[in-house]
Amino acid sequence: MLFNSFAFLLAFLPLALALHWLAERFAPAARLPLLLVLSFIFYGYWDVRFIPLLALSILINWVMAQLFVRTRLATLIVAAIAANLTVLGIFKYAAFFADLANAAADLGLPRYEFALPLGISFFTFHHVMYLVDLRAGRAPRFDLIRYGLYIGFFPQVLAGPLVRWTELMHQLDERPYLRTDAAQRFAQGLMLLTVGLAKKVLIGDPLAGYANPVFEAAANGGALTTLQAWQGTLAFTFQIYFDFSGYTDMALGIALMFGVVLPQNFEVPYRAVSLQDFWRRWHMTLSRFLRDYLYIPLGGNRHGLSIQLFALFATMTLGGLWHGAGLTFIFWGIAHGLGLCAGILWRRTGVVMPAVLGWALTFLFVALTWVLFRATSFDAAMRLYEAMFGFAPFGSGFKWRALVIAALVAMIGPTAWAAVHRLPPNRWLAVAFALLFVVILLKIGDDANYEFIYFQF
Repeated sequence: MLFNSFAFLLAFLPLALALHWLAERFAPAARLPLLLVLSFIFYGYWDVRFIPLLALSILINWVMAQLFVRTRLATLIVAAIAANLTVLGIFKYAAFFADLANAAADLGLPRYEFALPLGISFFTFHHVMYLVDLRAGRAPRFDLIRYGLYIGFFPQVLAGPLVRWTELMHQLDERPYLRTDAAQRFAQGLMLLTVGLAKKVLIGDPLAGYANPVFEAAANGGALTTLQAWQGTLAFTFQIYFDFSGYTDMALGIALMFGVVLPQNFEVPYRAVSLQDFWRRWHMTLSRFLRDYLYIPLGGNRHGLSIQLFALFATMTLGGLWHGAGLTFIFWGIAHGLGLCAGILWRRTGVVMPAVLGWALTFLFVALTWVLFRATSFDAAMRLYEAMFGFAPFGSGFKWRALVIAALVAMIGPTAWAAVHRLPPNRWLAVAFALLFVVILLKIGDDANYEFIYFQF
């Protein structure tokens, strides 16, 4: 079920919170098993067929971790990581690589397409983080219930944030409703949920109405004007931010209502003054995963410039592939890899770029590369680029008001997390958030309910 749906907001979440409170109050030992059951119910709502996949994924990885703790055989961890990546590859990339091989060498490989289990990329990376740290001696062993919650905790199982075991596991042993600030944390969680819903439902989804027709026209070979192409590109640029950061705010808020603090994932990314700065602000938990578990093992910045550039380029290329089984995603990653490498070379010159110019170039680069991310093919992307750069009629009717509002909200800040935690308790503030929540419910009931963009990854 979607966070932005009646089924979740009016049925699952209230019932889950009530059961969690009862368990906390009268049966503390049942609280974690209850959370795990609720997480499986939430996950299975999408497609019951994928519950065994998540359950087996948790069980097999947990067993391999227990065997490693007993035997210290590093091959067990290697085998477990390889198995996780193989399962991810089968579900997500089998058809893509078969198409590539057939196009390159006409091998006649069969093309198998599997239904992609939601969240498989995210819970696979959670397994990898824990197993790598376990092998390095940084992680302890956990019982099956706690490990299952680390992987499947329902606020973050589908689209992150990517949570390190160090950020979550110690919180599972707390009694969240016995804290002196329990009521304040619950209220802050409810406010975060409301802000995230507002970003998704009131800003992100309407922007989809500007972006989708433009990208669909490009995919179908339709004629585009320059203004239409820029409108669609800018609309998607802000749509994906409000869609994904809104989801993150909801996830953080829901988790906080259950007494768990999850890591932030966005820090006003469109205010970045360089591409490096952008990736420190955008999908921050993925950025640090790529840095710690891919970029640094590939050499990082400790073995000379050439190794650093290679490691950065390879990391971003693989990061692009992680986002989707398509050449457009790979080239989106390549573009960002090249951009980050260019940034390293620029900084080595010692020339300081004015902050305003750095911001303008960064935002333009990010917006232009989002075309590759969103377009369904290279042909569609090229039609958009041609129109954007003047190889099309100029057009008229640019819908700038919604884009200006989105830009101001996205760039001025602060983040929802910072804002919510700065606000003092206030009766009228509570009334304002209650009214906003009602408006959101009315909007959900009135309009089409869009899935979150990152659910496809």
